[in-house]
Amino acid sequence: MTIGAVLFAAGAIIWAVSKLGLPLGKLPGDIAWETRNAKVYFPLATMLAVSVVLTVILNIVAQIGRK
Repeated sequence: MTIGAVLFAAGAIIWAVSKLGLPLGKLPGDIAWETRNAKVYFPLATMLAVSVVLTVILNIVAQIGRK
């Protein structure tokens, strides 16, 4: 049930971010390559941005939890 709750929360967050109009997935540095038969997409800049934000948030939560 925990894994389901985490996946549900992640989906809800992704849905909410898409409704805010943030350019996640369309940042400079995201690589998109398309041919007639295939589409390849590497959201490098988006992954880095999300990683930095989550790291900051989790560090803040950890600091609060230690007090």
